[in-house]
Amino acid sequence: MARQKGIIKLEGTIGDVSFYKSKDGYLAREKGGVDADRIKNDPAFQRTRENGSEFGRAGRAGRILRNAFRLLLQNASDSKVTSRLTKEILKVIKSDQENVRGERQVSSGDLFILLGFDFNANAKLTATMYTEYVPSIDRVSGVLSVSIPEFIPGNTIAFPSGASHVKFSVGAAEVDFENESFQFGQAESSEVELGQQSEAQIDLSVSLTANSTQELFLVLGMEFLQEVNGVMYPLKNGSYNSLSIVQIDAIKENEDSSDSSDI
Repeated sequence: MARQKGIIKLEGTIGDVSFYKSKDGYLAREKGGVDADRIKNDPAFQRTRENGSEFGRAGRAGRILRNAFRLLLQNASDSKVTSRLTKEILKVIKSDQENVRGERQVSSGDLFILLGFDFNANAKLTATMYTEYVPSIDRVSGVLSVSIPEFIPGNTIAFPSGASHVKFSVGAAEVDFENESFQFGQAESSEVELGQQSEAQIDLSVSLTANSTQELFLVLGMEFLQEVNGVMYPLKNGSYNSLSIVQIDAIKENEDSSDSSDI
């Protein structure tokens, strides 16, 4: 793959070279590759088939997780969130110690690899919010929550120029990777002025299925706003907004805990 330079940018194919536009600019690459039937059937490409199967599984799992939090992602994600999330989920799949290569599963791997994942790499939660918060998942009751103790916004939040207020959001998802389904709920705070005043504790919670048998994910987000004549406006299309996975409750972890308790 090569980057196109010069005044005239090409798109299309000339001979064995394809010219195209991507998010990284105008690129060019040579046509070629191995016949598809050979990849599917030739024993020499067994590893390729295994890698392809797991990469596809990671892509589908990433899509499910993004769809689960889509309402929040609309205001807090970057242009490469799809590839970044797929890469991390592939690590989860490769951590599966139960299934053979090519058949490894998301739910059998270490889902906690995803803990702390930022959907907006340009506004990481750890670089934006310096006040403490306490995430909690109660699988028995189905309640997922985040508590933010008393804080002073102007001292504990790194806010962009032009922002006058911030709003906190909590998203909770019950995800079935195998059947590609999910349940979602969210809660949000009122607008908090970005000043030197002391703010009372904020408690946000979402109720999902009690005693769920699926993977549970909890995210915390921040949306910056600007007040003009008493009206709140989102700031710069959400480019400064944060959204991060702050807690995970995995089925595999719970099964392991049950097994150890029986010993």
